[in-house]
Amino acid sequence: MTDQAPAPYAGPERVLSGVQPTGDLHLGNYLGALVKFGRLQHEIETFIFVADMHAITEWQDPAKLKSQVREIAAAYLATGLDPKVATIFAQSAVPEHAELAWVFNCVARLGWLDRMTQFKDKAGKHKERSSVGLYTYPVLQAADILVYKATKVPVGEDQRQHLELTRDIAQKFNHDFDAPNFFPLPDALTQGPGARVMSLRDGSAKMSKSDPSDQSRINLTDDADAIAQKVRKARTDPDPLPETVEGLEGRAEAKNLVAIYAALAGRTEAQVLGEFAGQGFGAFKPKLADLAVSVLGPIGGEMRRLLADPAEIDRILGAGAEKARALAAPTVAEVRKLVGFWAG
Repeated sequence: MTDQAPAPYAGPERVLSGVQPTGDLHLGNYLGALVKFGRLQHEIETFIFVADMHAITEWQDPAKLKSQVREIAAAYLATGLDPKVATIFAQSAVPEHAELAWVFNCVARLGWLDRMTQFKDKAGKHKERSSVGLYTYPVLQAADILVYKATKVPVGEDQRQHLELTRDIAQKFNHDFDAPNFFPLPDALTQGPGARVMSLRDGSAKMSKSDPSDQSRINLTDDADAIAQKVRKARTDPDPLPETVEGLEGRAEAKNLVAIYAALAGRTEAQVLGEFAGQGFGAFKPKLADLAVSVLGPIGGEMRRLLADPAEIDRILGAGAEKARALAAPTVAEVRKLVGFWAG
């Protein structure tokens, strides 16, 4: 008699994602994640958190961390997340994340974590100086996802390996504790156009909160003058824009600006080139600046309005944490039974 494969996971579809409260949110965060959260909430049950537990894998100023949690929440709200539809909360307000992460630390294998390239990239040559949390944070990511039994996770290429680890942990837990399909094996949601926005100063580097040059990115809190000035100073090349997308190959900065225009305008890169082919950046950049100001300006204004009322942001985060715990607590209670923890 042969073993039969377990039946497919039969629970509800859920999506989960989060952003760390470190540094200013920028155009890349908006196009790669935030704008898409607003759409997802109307298609699937959506949980969006502020990843403050992940943030402290490197030292953070406590007072600044708390204010940046509010800033991320304000960005979620300003870019279209509705707390009546999506569940918006701070990770640290739901202790079940940490408890499940410990169980998963005991399920995951050391060899699995040794293969994680993100740790190698972040730790650099002096990994012995890194926190244990930085090494194990992919396990906490797995807990973030599976404590809600999320089935879909929006990920960029740099996080796909971590999602594979989540699937491995879920599968091993289900097997080790004889609980077929207790945890789903979550799938990646492809982020699509605009998911990888590059630096305005270096078209080969991803736009990043950690880049020391503020000119490399457009922050969501930048005002209209700052946005326009950064677009005008963005690095380009001397050649006019080509007629086809293939003509952008080898022109990283030009490709990046065309991709940003396309993503902000909801058009394809081919359509953008159809309008601007043959024109130089002296003509293209002002149009891109106007577009960026028209899209991002209202978001920055709404963020500033929200941040002027921190009590309201805290109320929204508190209500979201209650909703999140209502789902997370039963999952962890069942995990405790499966593992054999003492219940009193």
